[in-house]
Amino acid sequence: MLRKQTSDWIFNFIGKPVLVGLFVAAMLILIFPEFRSYSESQSSADTDNQDNGRSNWSGPVSYSAAVSRAAPSVVNIYTRKVSRVSPHPLLNDPFFRRLYNFQQQRIQSSLGSGVIMQSNGFIMTNFHVVDDVDEILVLLYDGREVPAVIVGTDPDTDLAVLKIEADQLQPISVGEPAQAKIGDVVLAIGNPYGVGQTVTQGIVSATGRNGLGLNTFENFIQTDADINPGNSGGALIDAYGNLLGINTAKINRNGSAGISFAIPADAVEKVLKDIIQHGRVIRGWLGMDALPLTPQIAKQLNLNITNGLFVQGVSNGGPAFSANIRPGDIVISINGTPVTDRHSSVSQIAEVMPGKPIELEIQRKSQTFVITAVAGSRPLSQ
Repeated sequence: MLRKQTSDWIFNFIGKPVLVGLFVAAMLILIFPEFRSYSESQSSADTDNQDNGRSNWSGPVSYSAAVSRAAPSVVNIYTRKVSRVSPHPLLNDPFFRRLYNFQQQRIQSSLGSGVIMQSNGFIMTNFHVVDDVDEILVLLYDGREVPAVIVGTDPDTDLAVLKIEADQLQPISVGEPAQAKIGDVVLAIGNPYGVGQTVTQGIVSATGRNGLGLNTFENFIQTDADINPGNSGGALIDAYGNLLGINTAKINRNGSAGISFAIPADAVEKVLKDIIQHGRVIRGWLGMDALPLTPQIAKQLNLNITNGLFVQGVSNGGPAFSANIRPGDIVISINGTPVTDRHSSVSQIAEVMPGKPIELEIQRKSQTFVITAVAGSRPLSQ
């Protein structure tokens, strides 16, 4: 009896207030939901602090899936060139010729890499890999060796199109180089030093690199993935195995490790398409010789602008000549895009198809006006 009275007393003194408090708290949360979101946000913030930001980052432990997807599309390229050696006059004598057994031909071998772009055998590589060679041999991922022929070249971008006759070829999946960001993981696949297909890893260090003096048209993806002789023409892929570019060069200077360049895949596809359809790359052209407007030139001409192209001369009968562009004019913008540097402007004009209009904002002395020129076809030597 005493125990029951004690239990009733504890329930009335402690239990009822607790139950009433829980009921009131539940009603407050239902009526005022902001209390609940505040509590959850506090809990989430505590978790984030303990995690040190690691919950916002995720990455694969291995890139084997990306390599497995892209590697069958990357080929090794071996080239041979027969060089003629001028014989010494003494070797015209049969006696001396027997003594020295002089060899008048010398075979030079080289190597590189390439990427299968289409299942019917079209391969992209660098122009310098196949320039002035007599024989090209392609080693496929599955071990087959097949000869290749040059379909066309584009020295202005250091690209070449090859063709092989083989079945069961796996073309590479092309990604979106315009979406590449600094810090993205990239993989370079090629044949460095002829050791066989090799993969190196790095990140995108920069995009849109130009003005390096490597090619006429430059819009490089810069990476720190290790690129060595033999990698030229190989694939630069993203973490999912999609082609971002064709590896083309590295800076060979003391202390320059980790500075390599790739030609973006969209430029590669344009070269491939144009060479297949037209035998050469079709680019727009205005026929004017222009220099970047420097502060020194602007001061000499008493100009109040510092960005633009200073027209030095125009080709007689060319598009710029027909549009009445004169030496001494300053091109301020092209199709509404302000001129920032010569390389970007040349590339912008080259992207315009011949026959299409190009609007140029011109400053001539104290006057500023817009001229519409019709793009011509860029000559091969320009």
